[in-house]
Amino acid sequence: MIQTEICTLLGIEYPIILGGMLWVGGADLAAAVSNAGGLGLLGAGGLTLDDIARATETIRARTDKPFGVNVPILRPDAEGMIREAIRGGASVIATASGSPKRYTTMIRDEGARVMHVVPNVALAEKAESAGVDAVVAEGYEAGGHNGHDEITTMALVPQVVRAVDVPVVAAGGIADGKGLVAALALGAKGVQMGTRFLAASESTAHEKYKNTVLTMSDTDTCITGRTTLGPTRAVKNRLTEMIANAEKGGATPEELFEMIGEGRSARACFEGDVDEGSLYCGQVGGYIDEILPAREVIERSVREAEEIIGMLHAARNGNRL
Repeated sequence: MIQTEICTLLGIEYPIILGGMLWVGGADLAAAVSNAGGLGLLGAGGLTLDDIARATETIRARTDKPFGVNVPILRPDAEGMIREAIRGGASVIATASGSPKRYTTMIRDEGARVMHVVPNVALAEKAESAGVDAVVAEGYEAGGHNGHDEITTMALVPQVVRAVDVPVVAAGGIADGKGLVAALALGAKGVQMGTRFLAASESTAHEKYKNTVLTMSDTDTCITGRTTLGPTRAVKNRLTEMIANAEKGGATPEELFEMIGEGRSARACFEGDVDEGSLYCGQVGGYIDEILPAREVIERSVREAEEIIGMLHAARNGNRL
């Protein structure tokens, strides 16, 4: 069994964490991941406080295992979101998109753990100084919102591991046991998977969204917003083409936001608009070719990782791989 410091810290069986995905990571998926021995995270970025209360109640009804809530702390009601999540039973708060310094003491005083997502070493060091229990080092190949530095997971993780003393979780481009072993070899204590769980049975993503991931290639995502709204990785479609053309034409962030409007990610997730919705997805989507229950994703990943580690031990003892 693969157990690490992150398992002890978070009270989980396997060092696998569900990425906090907007709309996609609902109560069903979070509960399923936790029940399978990982850490389920409710993606609360688009939820109201009442939504969080209902979702955490659903999760509690479906699992007695630890679970967490992802909170983008740029939201003006972030403190309320955190308090509602902990009141609802979350034992972990995963923060992103801002400095966690204002909230870490409050979270830990409430008896919960706090993880913070970072795209570079400097922000990892600041998060550690702010009192987080762990950092999630997310490479540029990840889906959704990204950092501006364009550092890949392979390059980022060992540098963050060297820079901080808290446990590091690797994220971006990880979808199976091979990715888990690679992350452990880089010094991480666990992995966070987003796109792999997007294509899970319990994901709230529309079937058209999931099927788009299953049929995409390694080159079918792109980054938009580098110079305007902030870099975001999604599957290439009419929307990403429209954004790219507007950026080339010199559109301001305000003009671009007015042109795009709101709710594009919800349209993709709930309505299956794969042409003009935001299909957030990592580059590893080109590797995923089947929809699986969350439990099978975790069990396959752990089994594969154990087999690889066994082969590496055998190779060290003089046997060929």
